Amino acid sequence: MLQTTNQTHNQNFIRNLKDKVAKYGVTTGGIMVLVALLLIFFYLLYVVQPIFDDVSIDHKLDISITMPENTLALGLDDHVETAFRLTKDAKLEFYTLVGANAGSLVKTFDITGGDQISSFAKSMVHLNQYAYVTDKNQLIIAEPKFKLGFANNQRQISPQINYPLTNQGIFLNSDSVISKLAFAFTEQGGGVIYQNEQGHIRFVRLDAEVNFMTDETEWVQTQINLPAVSGQVDYLLMTADISRAFVVQNGQLFVFNTRDPENVSLVSKGQVVDYDKQVTATSLLGGANSIMIADSSGEISQWFEVNGEKGRRFEKIRSFKSKQAVTDLYPEYFRRSFVATSENGELGVYYTTSQATLFNGEITKGKIATMSVAPRADAYILQANKTVQVFDVHNEHPEVTWSALWNEVWYEGYSEPDYVWQSTSASDDFESKFSLVPITFGTIKAAFYAMLFSVPIALSAAIYTAYFMPAKIRTLVKPTVEIMEALPTVILGFLAGLWLAPLIETHLAALLVLVFGLPVCILLVAYIWHSLPISIKNRLPVGWDSLILIPVIILLAWGCIAMSPWLNDMFFDGDVRLFITDELGISFDQRNSLVVGIAMGFAVIPTIFSIAEDAVFSVPKHLSQGSLALGASQWQTLVRVVLLTASPGIFSAVMMGLGRAVGETMIVLMATGNTPIMDWSIFQGMRTLSANIAVEMPESEVGSTHYRILFLAAFVLFVFTFVFNTIAEFVRQRLRDKYSSL
Repeated sequence: MLQTTNQTHNQNFIRNLKDKVAKYGVTTGGIMVLVALLLIFFYLLYVVQPIFDDVSIDHKLDISITMPENTLALGLDDHVETAFRLTKDAKLEFYTLVGANAGSLVKTFDITGGDQISSFAKSMVHLNQYAYVTDKNQLIIAEPKFKLGFANNQRQISPQINYPLTNQGIFLNSDSVISKLAFAFTEQGGGVIYQNEQGHIRFVRLDAEVNFMTDETEWVQTQINLPAVSGQVDYLLMTADISRAFVVQNGQLFVFNTRDPENVSLVSKGQVVDYDKQVTATSLLGGANSIMIADSSGEISQWFEVNGEKGRRFEKIRSFKSKQAVTDLYPEYFRRSFVATSENGELGVYYTTSQATLFNGEITKGKIATMSVAPRADAYILQANKTVQVFDVHNEHPEVTWSALWNEVWYEGYSEPDYVWQSTSASDDFESKFSLVPITFGTIKAAFYAMLFSVPIALSAAIYTAYFMPAKIRTLVKPTVEIMEALPTVILGFLAGLWLAPLIETHLAALLVLVFGLPVCILLVAYIWHSLPISIKNRLPVGWDSLILIPVIILLAWGCIAMSPWLNDMFFDGDVRLFITDELGISFDQRNSLVVGIAMGFAVIPTIFSIAEDAVFSVPKHLSQGSLALGASQWQTLVRVVLLTASPGIFSAVMMGLGRAVGETMIVLMATGNTPIMDWSIFQGMRTLSANIAVEMPESEVGSTHYRILFLAAFVLFVFTFVFNTIAEFVRQRLRDKYSSL
């Protein structure tokens, strides 16, 4: 007896121990899942947060200079270790910004050899070239350079100067002293637009020719008077590729096409400021597609060429407002940011694409005479109060604002505002387009077509399998459908892109017939089976009658495909695709939403089927039996009892399928063209959030704006699935509470 009691006690102890282990193990596992989700959530926020940081400008160094009133231009090297200054007496001075001698003069170059200077101009900032014209109309272009070397295992920068036109320059054939000019110079040649003291405005094209006798480079000039403009001008500008010249005069903007030096033509002319205001500053943005105009009221407007109903012309796209009248504009090297300076030391930093004011405040006392932005936009150098000052700048992601991410943006060269995702290009002057709307739309579109294909099939199959199908067949069908879920989605995507897409394109007419003919054929077969004598129907085991549809569906599909050439010739002039594109005017991509819907729907069906079938099958038998006993038919029992009781599980099945469709990557990646367009057409492709991350993450620079926006896309996808699951759980609980009393 004692032995039995001890044995029972030991068994109870082991059982209790197992219960506690299971209880705390399940609890710990659930908590760890929640912790993992929270860690993912906060890590995404951690990576994304820097793109919304404010601009910070911190004083770094003061440089004492002699005769500060002689300063014409300032600049910095890539690493903000050396600064340079160009003066009115044609000197190029270099100053070190690091080490014990920070702020000291290290080297000086004499550019013109002492000749008197009549005019000075700066090229676009990324060219880093400066032009002096002497009183003898000798044009000399100077280019500050920084030679990198290593000595004693230490990096050293040696300031140098380069003369693209040789140190003597070239003579410009002007009938009087040149007072204003703008220029651009590349390896292929150069261009100059100038005005002399007599008011003549001319364009000069410089082309290099190598003398085959002496092997020396000779510069051939082609000079032409600019048409349609006369009198003293306010500003002259020229693009880096010498394709456009800009003249600002009395509030009007003249734009000239200078690609052909022998046929310079006026492209656009228009008033850019109100008649009661004056232009106070102009500048070309990085990329040279936009010109910024500042007026005496403090308004800064952006103008670029737009293709409208009246042809291509420059239009005002957006504007910014400064607290004070702007004295000068300084663009960044490649980004669409620019800096505006005012009389009292105020400085504004703006980004055009997102129309964002990033910074506006006073950073120094007194008027900012001149300034420059570092090549990497991480420092400013300016002269104020007779002192050159260097500032560290933190402005890594100016192109990101909520407006730019989710609203329409008018990009350079576009005829109207639009939602565009185009993150990279082969060109340095590319304007990044980071709208998340097209890829979010693509995610919803792909999920919609996948659910449109999968939900009717999966729910119908689940209801029939759980309620009508005999147990023997159910034990075969259910595992077969569920094993489909084990198929790798990369295989489904591969088959969809390389096999299904060409098949649908070739037999699109057959597919259309199959879509409408299949329900009719199934109803017809059902009617014929219903009309057969009972003696014939009794020969087939109960529940096996549905298997008759398998050969019928196969034969119908084969027949439609076989008839496809005849259908094409009879109704679509031999080619359905050409009929859709030419006759109906609908764009058709081979890898389109139809292909994605079928392939992704095939992947989602097992998920919806399995959960919904379990929900229907789990309805207590006494409910359906009681309904049948009260005289209800099987269909009435199914609709009014079984489906209502199983509705929480069925809804959960649909939402689980939707969650998988939203997050699917490989099928969308391989079965569509990955074009981020906004079009509900079933014959057009799309790009989804998940596919976009998979495509672009390997090529994005760690820490860049592109990199962080991809993490933001992942965060949006995370929020999508979280919202869907939350709604699903909320509705499921409501349905469960409502029908639990059945």
